[in-house]
Amino acid sequence: MGLLTVTGTPHPDPHDLDEDGDDAVRRSAGVGESSRASRHWWDRNADEYQDEHGEFLGDDRFTWCPEGLDEADARLLGDVAGRTVLELGAGAAQCSRWLAGRGARPVALDISHRQLQHSRRIDLSRGAVPVPVVQADAAVLPFADASFDLACSAYGAIPFSADTGALMREVHRVLRPGGRWVFSVTHPIRWAFPDEPGVEGLTAVSSYFDRTPYVEEDEQGRATYVEHHRTLGDRVRELVAAGFRLVDLVEPEWPEGHEQDWGGWSPLRGRLIPGTAIFVTERG
Repeated sequence: MGLLTVTGTPHPDPHDLDEDGDDAVRRSAGVGESSRASRHWWDRNADEYQDEHGEFLGDDRFTWCPEGLDEADARLLGDVAGRTVLELGAGAAQCSRWLAGRGARPVALDISHRQLQHSRRIDLSRGAVPVPVVQADAAVLPFADASFDLACSAYGAIPFSADTGALMREVHRVLRPGGRWVFSVTHPIRWAFPDEPGVEGLTAVSSYFDRTPYVEEDEQGRATYVEHHRTLGDRVRELVAAGFRLVDLVEPEWPEGHEQDWGGWSPLRGRLIPGTAIFVTERG
């Protein structure tokens, strides 16, 4: 998995403090502010993130979500052998490493230099051929038109981008005709609920239709973390506008025997409300 959303949904109190002591608010946040906040947050927290979740993610596992749906079983990308694949928000490139092991030619892109350093660390520890990595914003891709056969993102980049319409157009641009673009995000319905794994996370406290970003700020009011929300309808419309055809919308059910919490994802919530939405699309 690339990057997993940290908050998942806004806190019920718009003036909570996050665990780092930053003020949590709901306010607008533009493209530049969101991009800077995402880069700095992940550079600062990459070590802790990989320490905490590295065992679940593995070094070369392609899992779409906290529910544990693996690409090895789901095959949402289809046959990857011999295909060029762009992974957005790749983190330590675990998904790209899995793809390479199946004969694909992946490129792992992430906005965080520190996350990509963890990809290098894993490659060195395994004595493997390094996964090609690129540091860049997913909404401004540094690739020529029609460079890739497939594109994917497992909880990476999309929730942190202020202009996901532009991001979808960029992915469309770098894909070849007929190429698949498959990505997973926190299920939009979760925006209405507190990001808590227990019973307190089962009562809606915010409007599903409120697109106001969740922002954590420092004492000077500068954004240190930003997360954006789109409804299911918003997401479908921006994909269609970018030139994609929706093939499937997968909402993984919480599997029996999976008892591991991940932030606001838990067996309790997962058996009652969806936690993940996976959009399977093809470029026109």
